[in-house]
Amino acid sequence: METNRTIADVIVIGGGGTGLAAASAAAELGRHVILLEKNPQLGGSTALSVGSISATCTPHQIAQGIKDSPQLHFEDMQRFSGVLIHRDNLTLTSVLAENTPAMFRWLLSTGLEFVGPFPEPPHRHLRMHNVLPNSRAFPYVLGRHCRHLGVDIRLNTRADRLMMEGARVSGVQATLPDGRKHEFMARGGVVLAGGDYSAGRELKAKYASESVARVDAVNPTSTGDGIRMAVECGAVVVNGDHMRGPGMRFVPPAQLKLIQRLPPVKALTRTMRWAFDHLPAWLLRPFLMSFLTTSLAPSHNLFMQGAILVDCDGVRFTNETQERDPLSAAVALRPAYKAYLIFDQNLASRFSSWPNFISSAPSVGYAYLDDYRRTRSDIVHSANTPAELAQKIGVPSHVFAKTIADYNAGKATGGASVRGERPELTVPPYYALGPAIANIIYTDGGVKVNERLEVINAQDEIIPGLFAAGSNGQGGLLLKGHGHHLGWAFVSGRIAGRHAALLASDDVKPAWQSP
Repeated sequence: METNRTIADVIVIGGGGTGLAAASAAAELGRHVILLEKNPQLGGSTALSVGSISATCTPHQIAQGIKDSPQLHFEDMQRFSGVLIHRDNLTLTSVLAENTPAMFRWLLSTGLEFVGPFPEPPHRHLRMHNVLPNSRAFPYVLGRHCRHLGVDIRLNTRADRLMMEGARVSGVQATLPDGRKHEFMARGGVVLAGGDYSAGRELKAKYASESVARVDAVNPTSTGDGIRMAVECGAVVVNGDHMRGPGMRFVPPAQLKLIQRLPPVKALTRTMRWAFDHLPAWLLRPFLMSFLTTSLAPSHNLFMQGAILVDCDGVRFTNETQERDPLSAAVALRPAYKAYLIFDQNLASRFSSWPNFISSAPSVGYAYLDDYRRTRSDIVHSANTPAELAQKIGVPSHVFAKTIADYNAGKATGGASVRGERPELTVPPYYALGPAIANIIYTDGGVKVNERLEVINAQDEIIPGLFAAGSNGQGGLLLKGHGHHLGWAFVSGRIAGRHAALLASDDVKPAWQSP
């Protein structure tokens, strides 16, 4: 049976922030663009993010009298890289820094609203801007913008493999919602914008390790399809072993909170921005805490001052005072990758005010135990005895009670260390926070690209017709610090979409299109 075929100027694979930026850039040049998204809705990891963008020369900075520049941003990004600076792609760092001011103004032109700028060391200036009302505003507003430009958005359509015309990428074979195979051919270029491989077990095993491959991702649909397809065409992955995670976070609430459900309509976002700019912090705090406690990590200081971790069997299994990453990795090896934080009233009283906070988030603030009681009662458990607490969190009472007794006695049990200098857990009521779960938050491996986001093969040659942006085209770029992953998504997407569109010249016809 002959496979059906659809022809466009540009094909974009992925409907997150990167893909929407690429599709809009190509469509703004008058090109016919088809965007393929395997999920039933737009957004990808962009919609799951905090929603921060670090940018310079923004109207927000100018209004506060901040004199900043892309060059200073470029220099400060290298401070984030630290000992990994030798693995960073400074050419792409420069591309990001130089193009961020224009990218941010483009986002504003689409109707998105931001608050800020906020501080984040080692940035020397306030650069972090947060989207309103939440990160789902990106797919909502940019999806509307793309449709207005005439972009043909195909949801529930999975890209399977790239199609070649000699050495040139000419299109993609995809699976339609009804299961039929279909060819989408590009007169110009194909843009890979399919997200990272944090949920791609084979790719994680190949580029990182088998143990990491078993850990689930924050975004379960980030399976690295774009990177896989690029590699099949000769692309090379750079920094494939670099990722954020396993990282420990509290499980998200079963239902979206109010701030996550707010629609990004103009009247609401403008009102919210006015409130952030003019209302006192104490009045905004309940609203901010509702966001802050949604799905963030526990402070490492909580463990340093005495909290312990137990797994779903009620067993303490690690030294809680070790560094954050090994601690999260230990959780990732437990059943269901879950654990509970256990402490007593002494510690509960301490973590009710500065400087002892349970969680923090960029530009938002700090959450204490009382904040979690009010906004995340589903993960705050307390009881007068260890046995009663065990029943509330669903672990074996006798095992859990013995775990607490052994810890207080200074015994190293269950593979965990002795208590050391930390206090005993003896003052009721006893508390459990959780479960906390270990996830891969994102992977930083991306295929090698040049400044135009054209994909480069192992022989350092351009693969004609193929572009990669966002996580697919990260190309060795390290994006530490809040706001840089989203910044790269939009900057690289715009560049890739524009250059893919320029290939769709009227006087250049691919062989498959010729009579």
